[in-house]
Amino acid sequence: MYALGVNLARQLGDIRPLVENGEELANVAKGMLDTVVGKLSDDGQKALLSTRGQDLNTLIADRANTIRKRLEEDGRQMLEQMENTEGAKKLESGVVVHVIESNEDGQSPTRASTVKVHYSGTLTDGTVFDSTQSGDPVTFPVAQVIPGWCDGLLKMREGETAMVGIPPEQAYGNDGTPDGAIPGGSTLFFKISLIEVLSAGVGGGPILLGADGQALKKNSAGLGLLGADGNPI
Repeated sequence: MYALGVNLARQLGDIRPLVENGEELANVAKGMLDTVVGKLSDDGQKALLSTRGQDLNTLIADRANTIRKRLEEDGRQMLEQMENTEGAKKLESGVVVHVIESNEDGQSPTRASTVKVHYSGTLTDGTVFDSTQSGDPVTFPVAQVIPGWCDGLLKMREGETAMVGIPPEQAYGNDGTPDGAIPGGSTLFFKISLIEVLSAGVGGGPILLGADGQALKKNSAGLGLLGADGNPI
């Protein structure tokens, strides 16, 4: 029975952000218990929610807004600390990129590139909300990720690992993600390893052809194309 209670609580989720003190938490627990054991009848439940429903909606909205503001303030402070770290660069978008493992010989992707990466994403409190570290790297077009991810990737080279700090307006904004994994107003921090730039274009997009009519591939020699400096690409 205790396990049943734990299971029900896990389905309910963490309500602590919505309560401010022990007295409020005790009232929440009492309301749940009275409902579960039938102390409050179905009619009583409906009557209560009818008379206090609007107050409840207002309280939840106010508490959620307070949480969002606190998350945003904490995130801004952490971004500022990251920006002041030696070697870190703040971009015009507000994204901060700190390359921690560099590779000057690697090529950088463009917005039309497809890349292979490993990454781990955390919230300001250190919660990991997504990661590939326990599995295989993932492959995706740069143009399909959130703006802050795109900006960070464009400043990286193949073989590099970087910490990327993304303010909420370049991530999921005030709404967060639909599943609630990323709350509204969250600044996100990613550790990204750019393993490979797989192509210059998104699948289905235009490609370059060589003199033999075949698609040009990365690192091909003697392509017959000249760069802006007049040298062969």
